[in-house]
Amino acid sequence: MDPNQRYCIAHQVTSLDASSMTGPELKQLRNDLSDALERKLTAADMARLCGLPEKGGADTIRRWEVSGPTPSATKVLRVLAMASERYPIMEKFDIFDRHDVREEDRPAKRAAFREQMRDEARRRLG
Repeated sequence: MDPNQRYCIAHQVTSLDASSMTGPELKQLRNDLSDALERKLTAADMARLCGLPEKGGADTIRRWEVSGPTPSATKVLRVLAMASERYPIMEKFDIFDRHDVREEDRPAKRAAFREQMRDEARRRLG
């Protein structure tokens, strides 16, 4: 991985932990989710994943990819981001580092969790 890519990923992780997200970060998230789901996501797909209405939802996503999403949409997007290996599992979902989970089982449990997230996203997309 080249240093610029490593910086971008680290910057995304930091940004997603905050309460806001920029337009370019949302655009990158769409690309990262496309990779994770192994299908190119459209603005309409992202709108569906965010629970936006079918009419006008894609336009809202395209606007947000310039100006950044609302704080409430950012919360949804942070949860969706966990489907990608490029984003951390949010603390309130991270049940894998508990004392009752064997250390050697943690990577497999994290991978299974991310796969569940991807399956749920695919289900929502139809």
